Amino acid sequence: MQAQDIMTQNVISAPAEATVQEVTDLMIENHISAVPIVDSEGAVLGLISEGDLMRRVEGSQKGVKSWWLSFFTGSSETATDFVALRSRRAKDIMTRDVVVVAPDTPAGDIARLLEKKRIKRVPVVSGGKVVGIVARANLLHALASAPVVSVNTLTSDRERREIVMAALARVPGLNSVHLNVVVEGGRVNVWGVVGSDAIEDAARVALDNIEGLGPVSVNLGRVPDYAWGM
Repeated sequence: MQAQDIMTQNVISAPAEATVQEVTDLMIENHISAVPIVDSEGAVLGLISEGDLMRRVEGSQKGVKSWWLSFFTGSSETATDFVALRSRRAKDIMTRDVVVVAPDTPAGDIARLLEKKRIKRVPVVSGGKVVGIVARANLLHALASAPVVSVNTLTSDRERREIVMAALARVPGLNSVHLNVVVEGGRVNVWGVVGSDAIEDAARVALDNIEGLGPVSVNLGRVPDYAWGM
């Protein structure tokens, strides 16, 4: 499953010269939590989220001095703060370092990216233009609608093995080259080596998610990742 399979395609965007009020109205009217800021060609310049707007509101109320106190002590507000909190233009308050992905980026990679960067969404860019956006909600919907893999008494051992190998191939950090999977009489035996306990746990979870698979034995030794380069 890739970004293009789960992204929201009809992206609501705004130009850099749009006012903050116009961007806010777009969010409210379209029930969205972020708006990409684009140039005339559709390339991403930045992004304004609810968080950006909330920080603007909170910041404008924070540490404000009365005019007479500021006169004697000087304002603690920097020029950058002044622009971010008081400008009426999208270009001045948008987040500029926007993380983007390609249409063929795997959904799993996007999930890890959101977690690593601690962000809630990423624009999907193709040919330099925004073609979609993937948010946490898109990933949750994809997870909820993912087909359940199952086997039954009519599934042959060969078919069971193919299903098992496909499931293990999706485990992050697990190299199927280092595995030996034998399915006989409906029983699954997995031997091999992995780099950590976490990878073995992930392999067990992957097989546990196959409904009706039957008895499974996982026997995985440990070889650190750097050893493969020796």
